[in-house]
Amino acid sequence: MKMNIVFIASLILVFSNFIEASDGMDVMHISGKVLCQDCTQGWNEWVDGAKAIKGSIVSLTCLDERRRVMYYGSDLTDEAGIFDLIVNQTCHGKTIKPQNCFVRLVSSPDPVCNIATDFAGGKSGVKLHRPTVVYRDLLKYVLSPFYYTT
Repeated sequence: MKMNIVFIASLILVFSNFIEASDGMDVMHISGKVLCQDCTQGWNEWVDGAKAIKGSIVSLTCLDERRRVMYYGSDLTDEAGIFDLIVNQTCHGKTIKPQNCFVRLVSSPDPVCNIATDFAGGKSGVKLHRPTVVYRDLLKYVLSPFYYTT
């Protein structure tokens, strides 16, 4: 009887740890920044030669094994030019594989600074390779800044 109680208690402990470890890891965060680099203004006009673009659209596209789109999402940048996409790792019952996802620039609301560049893969799209942060229930990819130009 005591063996059964110990066995059941250990199973409960193992499964509760498993559920706790997997709980919260069902989403991934992808963040970065969108900037305007006006090379005609010189490097000292703005901080580091670039200014943030508020309201720029950045998209995330994830493909399945057959190279079909299984997820598409987008986000607007805030006043600091920062975007933060939060994505469920399951979509229609299938698990999204981050290595099959890419992030790219979609549009800029700036009437002057609206030509997408391919610095850091912004125009063609950058694939998600290694997460920047994996800690407890946080899986986050932080990308290099994307740039528009005049």
